[in-house]
Amino acid sequence: MRIGELSRRTGVSVPTIKFYVREGLLPAGRLTSPNQAAYEETHVRRLRLIRALIDVGGLSVAAVREVIEAVDDPGRPVHDLLGEAAVRMVPRYGGQPAEDEGLDEAREQVAALIRERGWRVFPGSPAAEALAVALAALGSVGHERFGEVLGAYADAAERVAEADLAYVAHHVAREELVESVAVGTVLGDALFAALRRLAQIDASDRLFGGKEEQEDKEEQDEKGE
Repeated sequence: MRIGELSRRTGVSVPTIKFYVREGLLPAGRLTSPNQAAYEETHVRRLRLIRALIDVGGLSVAAVREVIEAVDDPGRPVHDLLGEAAVRMVPRYGGQPAEDEGLDEAREQVAALIRERGWRVFPGSPAAEALAVALAALGSVGHERFGEVLGAYADAAERVAEADLAYVAHHVAREELVESVAVGTVLGDALFAALRRLAQIDASDRLFGGKEEQEDKEEQDEKGE
């Protein structure tokens, strides 16, 4: 197919496709004449991956290039490949000084959690640091006891992670694997956040709303009499 058809099929403009080629994110098409190039289905798949990493994953062009290099390295194990993509989509929280005492304590708490659960994760990984910063922030506003429910959160996270990887395992092509991680991580976070809000509303009603509803009902019954 020519570049115009590639653009129509992927929704990526021709100038953007040419930019990706210049930046080394997308392989150049096969020259059919001095001014014409032919593109294949592999280009469609690669463009889908690039757009997923940029539009959904929020990665920079430089970060996408590093992920693409991992995808194109046949010697890179799948675990490392997926980690290459996922680690770049971990949220970075600002405003927490590195010398903050609460942050050091939070890092120790996260390291202990990783050890206790037997997670094969480096305590200094971006995800672990993001968790430590979040815990330190909770402590700084008087919610240091939030750590008491950290185990319950970890239980839920393990179940969600298993579901994530079960979904990713359906894909065979390396591009599709990474695309699934990008889409699943970002949109999966939004999905889980929405489910959590729904569950919180239900739990709140069961814990705090039942008595009030019963009193309202009794009051209405009295008025009806």
